[in-house]
Amino acid sequence: MTQQILIVEDEQKIARVLSDYLKQAGFTPCILARGDAVMPAIARQMPDLILLDIMLPGLDGMEVCRKVRRRSNVPIIMITARAEEVDRLIGLELGADDYICKPFSPREVVARVKAVLRRLHPRQTARKLVAGPLELELEQHRATVGGRRLHLTPSEFGLLALMMRRPGRVFSRGELIRQVLGYDFDGYDRTVDSHVKNLRKKIADTLPGHDIIQTVYGIGYKIAAD
Repeated sequence: MTQQILIVEDEQKIARVLSDYLKQAGFTPCILARGDAVMPAIARQMPDLILLDIMLPGLDGMEVCRKVRRRSNVPIIMITARAEEVDRLIGLELGADDYICKPFSPREVVARVKAVLRRLHPRQTARKLVAGPLELELEQHRATVGGRRLHLTPSEFGLLALMMRRPGRVFSRGELIRQVLGYDFDGYDRTVDSHVKNLRKKIADTLPGHDIIQTVYGIGYKIAAD
């Protein structure tokens, strides 16, 4: 069965172009033109990934992202003409996995979609990763801390998995972007910071007092070695 991509975009020309490129790449796209149509649609069938514009009639993309995250960790890539950093960071803090600014190349969007979906089913050499109270079951894409479930986005899971494979090893923001997000992304260092901030909050909310992800100032991040 092909993977289903929900395109939420009110500009019909852009939506049709994205749909055509995704079909050529082997996906099954579905188009919605309104933000308030998203929740009823995913209640009927959850897509494998959502391409979500920010400026939408009915309900804006930020609010849609917030509502979807209350229900599911389905990957979300936000699309917008508003390139200001604050918009990018707000989107990521709401749980988006990636962020693309208009104008964009449809081929780039397809590449981003593939990169995010690969993080859901990465190639594995081990079935479980453990760092103190934190455990990742790679085949099930399941994370727990202190035995309690962590609900992570694919990007958050990918960041943890990469660092947990090499505990104590410091990863620069650039490395994390290239190896986890799947492409070179100059100038988006704070994208990683936003994902790490979300991870730390989720871990602290579930198991307070455990600083599993450590900051190495001026360089990047690492998982504390036992």
